[in-house]
Amino acid sequence: MGKIENYGKLKKFVLNEGMALFGVADIEQVKNDFQLPAEIAAKHTAGISLGFRLSGSVLETLSNAPNQIYYFHYQRTNLLLDHAALKLTALIQSKGYSALPVPASQVIHWEKQLGTVNHREIARLAGLGWYGRSNLLVTPDYGSQVRLATVLTDMPLKFDSPLKAGCGSCEACVAACPSGAISRDNFNLQLCREKLKDFMKTEKIGQMICGLCVRACKGKKQ
Repeated sequence: MGKIENYGKLKKFVLNEGMALFGVADIEQVKNDFQLPAEIAAKHTAGISLGFRLSGSVLETLSNAPNQIYYFHYQRTNLLLDHAALKLTALIQSKGYSALPVPASQVIHWEKQLGTVNHREIARLAGLGWYGRSNLLVTPDYGSQVRLATVLTDMPLKFDSPLKAGCGSCEACVAACPSGAISRDNFNLQLCREKLKDFMKTEKIGQMICGLCVRACKGKKQ
């Protein structure tokens, strides 16, 4: 099968697994940023980005802090993404190609908030959205109300192109941020991290999450 046919087959599979977003990125320019052995990164040519839409109703339960229902929704969403990525990996390998699934919420460098790959950057390169003022991926349809996972592969695939779009005059995430980490022209990771640590203690949740800027960032399908 050719690149376009492979692309269509994988996209159909991913959407049938309940994902809302699918895109394929040319990863040649970002391989050096991967936290992988060089020989493993080198053999892969494409990054497949999968996106799951979060529940708008769950997000609406957030007021001034994360809560238990959002915490569990966040966890289960990551598990669902990982499950879909594993099934996609199995499909690709059954066709004789390499596939490396990267977990949805794996952090290997906590201070810099780095994972094996940058899911947001792969998604951006795959044409799924752009970086918002909150430093999250913003998609046209769902805003930032999505979670992402990535599968690296050497399967011949058509590449998508980055979108030529942005947030314009919208500053909803700026107003929603409880730490003041988000401004019109800057995102302060340190302020964000300190607030997440505080939420872990005060809200008794086991993960560094917030969700308030996610709740505020809505796409055209909200």
